[in-house]
Amino acid sequence: MRMQLGCRLTFSLPAPTPMIILLNVHYSRASDLERPDLLVTDPAGPLEAYRDGFGNWCTRLVAPAGQMTISTDGVIRDNELSDPVGHEAQQHPVDQLPGDTIAFLLPSRYAESDVLSDFAWANFSQIQPGWQRVQAICDFVHNHVRFDYTQSRPTRTAVETLNEAVGVCRDFTHLAVALCRSLNIPARYCTGYVSDVGQTPPFPPMDFAAWMEVYLGGTWWTFDPRNNDVRFGRVLIARGRDAADVPLSHSFGKHELQGFEVWIDKLEDSAA
Repeated sequence: MRMQLGCRLTFSLPAPTPMIILLNVHYSRASDLERPDLLVTDPAGPLEAYRDGFGNWCTRLVAPAGQMTISTDGVIRDNELSDPVGHEAQQHPVDQLPGDTIAFLLPSRYAESDVLSDFAWANFSQIQPGWQRVQAICDFVHNHVRFDYTQSRPTRTAVETLNEAVGVCRDFTHLAVALCRSLNIPARYCTGYVSDVGQTPPFPPMDFAAWMEVYLGGTWWTFDPRNNDVRFGRVLIARGRDAADVPLSHSFGKHELQGFEVWIDKLEDSAA
């Protein structure tokens, strides 16, 4: 299938302000882009692209004082398959993990796996290691945390999510990531688009989504503790240790977000 995806963010800034933007589709899906989701600013200005330490596409710019809109719009081809499932995928002993997975075992800003270690081992150690244990973690997080946009807080950590039992998709993901790491399972935070393909209307307003990738059986697998169901049309933008590594926008100065739109829509085969 073909999907049109993009976003439009409008900021108000009291002074010229350096910013870093992570809004472009991840390089691993670049070959699927039928029309690249080029980043455009209004008013136009110089842009500098680079890859960060996790391989994500980033854009540097200096936003002018006043109002500025940043937008992307592209068309991507998707295989129309759901997230892969591997029930037989096994957990690796820590001493046998590839070196590039070790960073995703360690505590991070929003995923305090060290603090949650006792809780994780008390509640999940009896479950078979591997896919079944990770799915049990996702089931727990999905059922324990109540989704509520009005309770969103950008500083909420995994421990606070466990205690408060409320949050948005990033909070679900941080808690699941931290619990996996507490049990010596490499887990990394992901952000991007999740379409409504295959879902029953009415659909909620589209937003960017957060999920996690977990290393089992020599492969990174997608798990989504917020939705915890079969999903189609998932498109990665960025991945890191937690949300601190992959903010959609990072401002080095005061700013106010005045407009926010996200879309990912299935196109008819005859669409241009």
